[in-house]
Amino acid sequence: MSVGGKKVLHIDRNPYYGGESASISSLEELYKRFQVPCPAKPMGRGRDWNVDLVPKFLLASGQLVKMLVYTKVTRYLDFKVVEGSYVYRAGKVHKVPSTEAEALASDLMGMFDKRRFRKLLLFLLNFEERDPRTYQDMDPNRTSMRELFRHFDLGPDIMEFTGHAMALYRSDESVQILHRQSERRTHAHLSQWLCPCLHSYLDQPCIQTIRRIKLYSESLARYNFSPYLYPLYGLGELPQGFARLSAVHGGSYMLNRGVEEIVMDKGKVVAVKSEGALFRCKQLICDPSYVPNRVKKVGRVIRVICLLNHPIKNTHDANSCQIIIPQTQVHRKSDIYVCMVSYAHNVASEGMYIAMVSTTVETSNPEKEVQPGLELLEPIQQKFVSISNMMVPIDDGRNSQIFVSRSYDATTHFEMECEDIKDMYRRITGSEFIFGDLRKDCGGDDDDDED
Repeated sequence: MSVGGKKVLHIDRNPYYGGESASISSLEELYKRFQVPCPAKPMGRGRDWNVDLVPKFLLASGQLVKMLVYTKVTRYLDFKVVEGSYVYRAGKVHKVPSTEAEALASDLMGMFDKRRFRKLLLFLLNFEERDPRTYQDMDPNRTSMRELFRHFDLGPDIMEFTGHAMALYRSDESVQILHRQSERRTHAHLSQWLCPCLHSYLDQPCIQTIRRIKLYSESLARYNFSPYLYPLYGLGELPQGFARLSAVHGGSYMLNRGVEEIVMDKGKVVAVKSEGALFRCKQLICDPSYVPNRVKKVGRVIRVICLLNHPIKNTHDANSCQIIIPQTQVHRKSDIYVCMVSYAHNVASEGMYIAMVSTTVETSNPEKEVQPGLELLEPIQQKFVSISNMMVPIDDGRNSQIFVSRSYDATTHFEMECEDIKDMYRRITGSEFIFGDLRKDCGGDDDDDED
């Protein structure tokens, strides 16, 4: 909004940037936040730690990286490549094969399956949406993903790790979250993450899954180790980077400032009251915690932060990695995610690691649900458990001009959050979010209005 010429005031009740997805910048503060007694034996210097409350990785060719590049936030950030991407099957952790060589060397498949999977990979890597000659006599908008797998004679095991560890589906049911009947999406890049029904992604046009796998493969091709990036000093650097960018373009920040009231007039927002002061605005953007009467609960997420003094077993002693536990492997409806970073990213003391296990809650015993992920991390020095509600706005905000973001999901990437950003941008401005346009210093008629 600032880059686009809006006058922006950012008020945050917290003394730090990032809200729900902040990084806690000392170990003592982390123990205090979760009301856990500090350990008798210190884990290095407390100020060496930066622990993400909602840890996620960035796909190297994903939408968030594009946003950071086009807005030039990258000038404030440094990244490291995550060292490995793994999938859990039959009680073991396996490297996700994404190249011909890895497919042939993988212990996920037998010899004949390796050859078939290699053919699928070659088809996907050569596939060009604008070139029907690459379709191999299949219409990607009519052929289902199940039929595509069948075409290459691939069985359930390969379908599972391809769909969950490469296409990054959270379950075999792809639930549309942002779809509204009044706002049918015409742009191809939206539908790849948001299927407009509750049916299995396997029965949807394969073009959606092809785009997702190509994004994974293109991200992997940039750095070879894995398709993921992670910022040095933790994810808290992202909101700080955007804050600096906003300030360059005239934005103002007020941290550690409570909000007492959102002032309305004839159904539209006109001001925010904070500590007795009135800040007038024509539009308001906020997370669900500021407007509990304008959101509804659609689920819960459990996250367990684990402090370790060792890398995760069977990951080749990686200093960072992601492990996806597909739903069927643990008899669930949704996947379990494990991600790990370490001292190599300046987020922990020397020789220490931070792992997170997360999933969508399905039962009345959430901690038991993440046990398969926790078992991969043993022994664990300390655990911090949080269970949060997944909230979504009850309307699109156009009438009230109050635009509410959605809660973070259980996944370990930002693609769904980026779709939410673009959806909000469309509703706020009435135009599509086009990366290239952000490079322009395009002031508008609303320069004197605060958002």
